[in-house]
Amino acid sequence: MRIAVFAKAPVAGSVKTRLSPLLGDERAAAFHARLVHRTLATAVESGVGAVELWCAPDVSHPFFANCASRFGVRLRAQTGADLGARMNCAFEAVHAEGEPLVLIGCDCLLLEGSTLREAAGALASNDAVFAPAEDGGYVLVGLAAPAPEIFEGIEWSTSSVMSVTRRRLAAAGLRWKELAIHWDVDLPGDYMRAQQMGLLDPVDA
Repeated sequence: MRIAVFAKAPVAGSVKTRLSPLLGDERAAAFHARLVHRTLATAVESGVGAVELWCAPDVSHPFFANCASRFGVRLRAQTGADLGARMNCAFEAVHAEGEPLVLIGCDCLLLEGSTLREAAGALASNDAVFAPAEDGGYVLVGLAAPAPEIFEGIEWSTSSVMSVTRRRLAAAGLRWKELAIHWDVDLPGDYMRAQQMGLLDPVDA
């Protein structure tokens, strides 16, 4: 079993842009970097398996080298025309190396090691596992084997992602389990919600 963490390089003006009106480009990028660190720490501490950081646009940004050194993770480059293609490439690559994969992003402050362990356990008796998000997407997807049909033609970052994915799973005859619903910090309202819940680091709060 492996865990893939998908992350963009923390370049101001290109990450967490929906938080820029609240934080500004530089602070939004710095916040993104801290989210990546937090997610990697959670993944490593979960004990589920080897952790890989899948980087965009490639592995060249110094931030990624720092992450590899700090957390002992392998760096791999995301490839593909859209998010679905990039995720499928990760599942194909890891499956070719003989292992199932749990894939997560870096935007969910409530994602814990216990959730990752639950996801890994679910793949023992299911083809897929998901942690749905409040906004209609999902914050985690795990597959026992690649299933490219569930990623093709999806309108990413819309409220229909999980509902369309369910239909794809059913049409493909796949068994899946859904974990507790989570939420991402994408919008100013999400950031303020995290502040109110005491979830942010002191530098962010």
